Amino acid sequence: QVRLVESGGGLVQAGGSLRLSCAASGRTLSIYTMAWFRQAPGKEREFVAWFSGIGRNTFHADSIKGRFTISRDNANSTAYLQMNSLKPEDTAVYYCAASPRLAFTSPRAYDYWGQGTQVTVSL
Repeated sequence: QVRLVESGGGLVQAGGSLRLSCAASGRTLSIYTMAWFRQAPGKEREFVAWFSGIGRNTFHADSIKGRFTISRDNANSTAYLQMNSLKPEDTAVYYCAASPRLAFTSPRAYDYWGQGTQVTVSL
């Protein structure tokens, strides 16, 4: 089993920055892909970015490309999401996810989920 714990959410003004962290514990060597998703009230869970093991490849959703950056510290089994130039439409609960396989943008591809951290962007 893998346990994921997110932190770093909060309230920020539009144009500001936040850095989310996702600490993994348990069978962390089994993790191949780590990702971030978000879910706003009344909306479906939305893919944000993933980071895969081989080649250290990353992929970011078009909606956040150029503003958010995913990174991963394998030594500490931690994933990060640096969020810059935040907009009110970025307001959501942000979830960390992990998979033992190469996974992409579908939530169904991920086996493990954190509890989520709230990000609120005000005008």
